[in-house]
Amino acid sequence: MLSTRVIACLDVHNGRTVKGINFINLKDAGDPVEQAKQYSTIGADEICFLDISATYEKRRAMFNVISKTAETCFVPLTVGGGVNDLSDFRDLLNSGADKVSINSSAVYNPKLIKQSSDKFGNQCVVLAIDAIENISMPSGYEVTTHGGRKKTNIDALKWAKQGVRNGAGEILLTSMKSDGTKKGYNLKLTNLISKNVPIPVIASGGAGSPKDMVEVVLKAGASAVLAASIFHYGIHTIKSVKNEMSKNGIFVRDCEN
Repeated sequence: MLSTRVIACLDVHNGRTVKGINFINLKDAGDPVEQAKQYSTIGADEICFLDISATYEKRRAMFNVISKTAETCFVPLTVGGGVNDLSDFRDLLNSGADKVSINSSAVYNPKLIKQSSDKFGNQCVVLAIDAIENISMPSGYEVTTHGGRKKTNIDALKWAKQGVRNGAGEILLTSMKSDGTKKGYNLKLTNLISKNVPIPVIASGGAGSPKDMVEVVLKAGASAVLAASIFHYGIHTIKSVKNEMSKNGIFVRDCEN
């Protein structure tokens, strides 16, 4: 049986971990290198390092910070932000990333998904989808880019299916409306995507408690849960999340019962 993964997310801006609400009003939340080391030590199954301003600022990822993070991290590391072509993809993997998350670049160049999957393997390709509610879309959700700043007029479900066909190995699904609110994941959105694609879906945006993690797995079919604020500020721990999931019959790794 595959375990449900608990992922700690590091949203990084100017070399520091930050967190806000709906990707704005950012507050400093610490040093990503130290945090990655700590999270990998206390039971996180993976670390997700997202350079949230790289695309908006039209620059490449901070390879030096990523390399230092990878050196201290003993669990799989997913890195995203500022990825525009195969060379960026290659450089991130060479800097220590195990997977690369692509969002805006994939929207504007869908061939990048297939190119990177063919070159490096689909296990390395994470398609990040930042979705907002839009009743004019067939699924009710629209894909956004540049950290939610730009609308695309692309239906979220259609895009997820296209990503699978092009070779994405995983989907990182964020509800922009829920992000940073600590009011729970968007169950409707997560269920919509997870039941219609054959690859793992990581639920992101809105985690406020271990019960939220349990709910998005049992009710919406998420394969993994991602959180930032509740871990960074000590509201809840990786251990408490895994214990709650285990109590509810969800198989997790390294859980103290």
